[in-house]
Amino acid sequence: MAETKTNAPAETEGTTLSAHTADTDHMDHTRPPGCNAALVLDDGSVFWGRGAGKAGVALGEVCFNTGLTGYQETLSDPSYAGQIITFTFPHIGNVGANPDDMETDKPAARGCVLRADISEPANWRAAEHLNAWLEKHEMVAISGIDTRRLTRRIRDGGAPNGVIVHLDMAEAEDSGIDTAALLTMAKNWPSLEGMDLAKEVTCKETYEWHETEWSIDGGYGLQQDPKHHVVAVDFGAKKNILRCLANTGCRVTVVPATTSAETILAMNPDGVFLSNGPGDPAATGEYAVPMIQGIMASGKPMFGICLGHQLTSLALGAKTYKMHMGHRGANQPVKDHTTGKVEITSQNHGFAVDRDTLPAGVTETHTSLFDGTVEGIRVDGKPIFTVQHHPEASPGPQDSHYLFERFVAMIEEAQ
Repeated sequence: MAETKTNAPAETEGTTLSAHTADTDHMDHTRPPGCNAALVLDDGSVFWGRGAGKAGVALGEVCFNTGLTGYQETLSDPSYAGQIITFTFPHIGNVGANPDDMETDKPAARGCVLRADISEPANWRAAEHLNAWLEKHEMVAISGIDTRRLTRRIRDGGAPNGVIVHLDMAEAEDSGIDTAALLTMAKNWPSLEGMDLAKEVTCKETYEWHETEWSIDGGYGLQQDPKHHVVAVDFGAKKNILRCLANTGCRVTVVPATTSAETILAMNPDGVFLSNGPGDPAATGEYAVPMIQGIMASGKPMFGICLGHQLTSLALGAKTYKMHMGHRGANQPVKDHTTGKVEITSQNHGFAVDRDTLPAGVTETHTSLFDGTVEGIRVDGKPIFTVQHHPEASPGPQDSHYLFERFVAMIEEAQ
């Protein structure tokens, strides 16, 4: 492949810096002036830019997210474990960061890729600059690259392995950036296929959750008069999912991903919730599938989302597969076949359920209108249903909030 010549980096803030694309034998090691960071993909592509967040190295699968808002919720979503997030929206940082929008206490994403330099916060809820937030959470980032070009690369070629390096400018000027070494790192990093990442992000101990959804008048509330008891299995649960359960009248007990069906049933729940989470469902299924099958046998109502949806499908005998580039964003259209309505949903997943392997007695309830993949199922005659998307919509539209009410109605019908 011929080497792509690029212009020198522009001087104005937020302007896209240069990108070099070469094959593995003809990588351009030349660092453009003003660049102290680089993103190297496992196909030999090199994108030069400016470092943001923590100085250091971040290695993982590079994906893209199409959401226009909610970057802090995205960066703190445990489902992004093992991944470097490319934001297709160019202006990231304009609402700053704050403690209320955290989806987990410790973000699991490996790093992030931005087109423009991080914006100054201009929002009444901002408590700190996003760059300070990235540094505090030890997340490596790069800005100033052509994210449209990178997104096209992921769209056409699938999600690659990649590595970000961010050096102090003085160090970059003095020693340079060894792109050949970074390429070796990217090529040697294992695929997410086969990885069980739920164990990395799940809670360590069982705990009770009482916090309800946020309101502009009083912030987060407390569920003080619950009508139902739900056990939520934490494969990487987002806080706003737990808040949605509490908001619908549930006392929520959160248990680690490796908890057995016997332990869960001993808590005498009215229903069991299977959360979102990262990694390959087939790998997590080695210990989660027996638990889910035990819950199914008990007859307890069960609701799964995202990874929980995939694991339930595996427990029913279906198979999953790694998607070409996955679904990540807050603008994903899904048809609910039960109501006939089209919902705009929030999604983050790189694996999907193979429709052709769904067994008899399992009905597909939701379908993606982007690519036709399975977005939800129910078990005929049993109080079990799942969806692939994130109905708590944090960030994103609230079209699918009704699913939590559907779960509670199922619990009440079973009582």
